Amino acid sequence: MLNNHAKIMQFFSVTNMVTGRKKLQKMIYILQKCNLPFEEKYQFHFYGPYSEELTLRVEELCNLGFLLEEKEDKSNYYQYNYQITSAGEDFLQQFSLDMPDMTSKVDMLQAKSSRFLELVSTMFFFDDLPLQENIEKVHTVKPKQKFSDKEIDEAVTFIAKLKQ
Repeated sequence: MLNNHAKIMQFFSVTNMVTGRKKLQKMIYILQKCNLPFEEKYQFHFYGPYSEELTLRVEELCNLGFLLEEKEDKSNYYQYNYQITSAGEDFLQQFSLDMPDMTSKVDMLQAKSSRFLELVSTMFFFDDLPLQENIEKVHTVKPKQKFSDKEIDEAVTFIAKLKQ
């Protein structure tokens, strides 16, 4: 049971800090699609793939004092920042996780905006479709985002890099 919590904690030990709930959701989903052993179930939601399981696990880890959640007022919305605590580091030391090194992938994801990760995760969600159909699907399910051809090309290149 706590193995999945420990995997999330391992992620946070690599990230240092994640800014935004949406970004957190997309990062874990993309890592999962890159064959890292995260087991949260995802469904398609307003901002692309979303996992209620991940939301609950993060909430539990915050309640246990293993993650610090800071709520930042951004005038018309709140942004949440997450980072591992020393108690979280101690918790993680009690597990012998067999997790592949995710540092380079996490660094790549951290450098991107939530909007871009929303695009990438949506493309991953429909990765069973041929590329052109995938792109059409993105435009169908995300019409308000108005992703440009340049953004789509950048996402395709980024996905290929992630899969290496």
